[in-house]
Amino acid sequence: MASENEANAAAAVAEDAEAAEGRNWRRKGKHDKPKPWDEDPNIDRWKIEKFDPAWNEGGMLEKYLQEAWPLVKGALKEHGISCELNLVEGSMTVSTTRKTRDPFIIIKAMELIKLLSRSVPAPQAIKILDDEMNCDIIKIGGLVRNKERFVKRRERLLGPNLSTLKAIEILTGCYILVQGNTVAAMGNYRGRGLKQVRRIVEDCIKNVKHPVYHIKELLIKRELAKNPALATENWDRFLPKFKKKNVKQKKPQTKEKKPYTPFPPPQQPSKIDLELENGEYFMSDKKKSAKKWQEKLEKQSGRAEENKRKREAAFVPPKENTAGPSESDKNASDNSEIADIAKSLKKKAKEFRKNEAQESVIAESYLASNDELRQKKKKKSTKSK
Repeated sequence: MASENEANAAAAVAEDAEAAEGRNWRRKGKHDKPKPWDEDPNIDRWKIEKFDPAWNEGGMLEKYLQEAWPLVKGALKEHGISCELNLVEGSMTVSTTRKTRDPFIIIKAMELIKLLSRSVPAPQAIKILDDEMNCDIIKIGGLVRNKERFVKRRERLLGPNLSTLKAIEILTGCYILVQGNTVAAMGNYRGRGLKQVRRIVEDCIKNVKHPVYHIKELLIKRELAKNPALATENWDRFLPKFKKKNVKQKKPQTKEKKPYTPFPPPQQPSKIDLELENGEYFMSDKKKSAKKWQEKLEKQSGRAEENKRKREAAFVPPKENTAGPSESDKNASDNSEIADIAKSLKKKAKEFRKNEAQESVIAESYLASNDELRQKKKKKSTKSK
């Protein structure tokens, strides 16, 4: 029996150890799983294979440069510039000749080499030799430290199926090529295309503003430029204002450091010490409970009075303005009363005059009618005689 118990205990310990190892193995990461070729006996992991030239047929210099070099050489020859492609050193050199007339063309040839080294196609790079064409090489590798963030923001600049990059090219009128840690742009400074491209690229890599918002602004500016009445006005009121919505991280709460003292802090009084100070330590349980009950009743009564005061405050009438009117108000009121009395007296006088005139007219008509009747009676009497 004892041997069986010991065997069961050993098996349980072994299972616990395996489970612990499994948990520790999971913490390392999902990529640390055993691979099928780790235990393959046919693979010699210490063998060093010899280099095969077929692995790199183009050599150290890219193949497209070798194919496009005659085109570049012919374009530079027209301006009196000689060029050389060294396949051993992997370098390109340009130099003036006796046929060179334009002193600034050597600077243009140097910019041509820069564009070719950044994988710009030769037919497009040759356009830099024109006087109106300029180039700007934007270094974006040192703007972001984290490599994953840098790759994501570079893809944001390109957009799905290079749609964002094409929209920027159309609106700015520049040729843009994103290659590695640099962005090569070709355009004209006169139309502010290169400045706009640099601003869009830097804002995207620094996570200041998304390229789509810049595209919206450029579209609005293009429509506003068509209106000649707005040519001299400020366009800020028409442009959209985008606010950054990044959630701010909470700052860790740092406790203020107290001044250092070599002495320890004073000891806090214990519960028994506080009871000894209040006198509760020597009280019986009944007295303690009675004291707690009394304190509870006092708190309740205080809350009840406060609630009653709040309820009665709604029924308290507001204070009236007991102060009498000022002297100027009194004078104004007296003057208005006198004017009203004068108007009423004038109305009454007019009505009285009208009534008197009507009464006199009626009396005269009455007297005249009586005289006429008397004369008629006399005439009738004389006729009868």
